[in-house]
Amino acid sequence: MLIKRKRAWDLPEAAATDEAAFLNRRAFAKLFAAGSIAAATSSVPFAGPAEAAEAVGPPAGDPSAGMYPFERNGAYALERPLSQERLVSTYNNYYEFGSSKTIWRKAREMPVRPWQVQIDGMVEKEQTVDIDDLLNRMPLEERLYRHRCVEAWSINVPWSGFPMAALVDFARPLSGAKYVRMETFVDRDVASGQRASWYPWPYVEGLTIEEATNELAFLATGMYGHPLPQQNGGPLRLAVPWKYGFKSVKGLVRFTFTDQKPLTFWHEVQGSEYGFWANVNPEVDHPRWSQASEKFLQSTDDIGFAASPKEVPTQKFNGYGEQVAHLYTGLEKEYGVKLWR
Repeated sequence: MLIKRKRAWDLPEAAATDEAAFLNRRAFAKLFAAGSIAAATSSVPFAGPAEAAEAVGPPAGDPSAGMYPFERNGAYALERPLSQERLVSTYNNYYEFGSSKTIWRKAREMPVRPWQVQIDGMVEKEQTVDIDDLLNRMPLEERLYRHRCVEAWSINVPWSGFPMAALVDFARPLSGAKYVRMETFVDRDVASGQRASWYPWPYVEGLTIEEATNELAFLATGMYGHPLPQQNGGPLRLAVPWKYGFKSVKGLVRFTFTDQKPLTFWHEVQGSEYGFWANVNPEVDHPRWSQASEKFLQSTDDIGFAASPKEVPTQKFNGYGEQVAHLYTGLEKEYGVKLWR
């Protein structure tokens, strides 16, 4: 007799409310752009209906649009409704385009074709593959994931893409490879944030091989049933739902397999605050604000400095501990409870 064990986050698929149910077409609203939920904020005008329509949906001319939507994998459900697509498309961190939460206007100008992905380092054969060729080679699906920012806000997103383990299999790493180093694009003509010389471009992130091949590690190529908008990391980004959002590097162009722990972007910028592991842990505060709770953003009305009824306790590993806690067994002695540093 086959017995299916209920996962920590499981609910019936019908319990995940469709994004369309949350669309709010108010003509204008005032939002707060925050460096963090715990920091002071300044009001900015929100996009009107025409701008909102421009902000959501696939990039113009994306040749992969006809492949969507992908079949949803019912093993990855949510206990909270999906966040509104308009919110997810316009409330973004993407330092390549600037440090504000309104970078979507600049990011939408970035071309997503041609786009090639380089695979190198400790692999059987180094190669460069076109993004559309890669899509045709991968097992494509949709997953509902929670996303937790280190700034103490969270969203629920229907990501489309493929397990990162499939890319690792495709790359055929050598037995000595211990890490996957990921690198974003560099195009200072389009990405004005990359002209900031005080940041170590390109944006670099990394995972251990064990993390990269965990069932939850996901390479996203789309969301809400269509290709990823540029501001959300299109055409290729990482989604690791048990880690803080800054680990989910956007605009990926390179995967390097190595036996050396990568020096990641935020660890290089501010290592005392943003470390390699970046696992969600409510027991470990950010040096400048608490991580014990989070503000769940469902619609654009939720963005602001004031406390919200949707503020909820943060879960360790963002609620995915059943699937990933074993990856860090024994590391407590080396890193204490500070596994996100």
